[in-house]
Amino acid sequence: MMHRFWRIFRLLGLLSVVIAAIAVLLVTRGDPAVHVHMLIATALGIGLTVLLGSGLMTLAFLSSSSGHDEHAARFLQENDEE
Repeated sequence: MMHRFWRIFRLLGLLSVVIAAIAVLLVTRGDPAVHVHMLIATALGIGLTVLLGSGLMTLAFLSSSSGHDEHAARFLQENDEE
């Protein structure tokens, strides 16, 4: 399962780099007098946000498909009955 997660996560990392590059291009296209610091902040902000969101969604889907959620639900039901 971890191999599957890392394979998906690498693809999502590539996706976040592409989205960050598109965001930087759009910012530079809008204002020709943009400072380098703004471009770095835009790239890091957009890239890390996309990476975090997609990574958390990947973990949620893998957790659901591996059966960990069902095990936790059964554990909670057993504790509620006692």
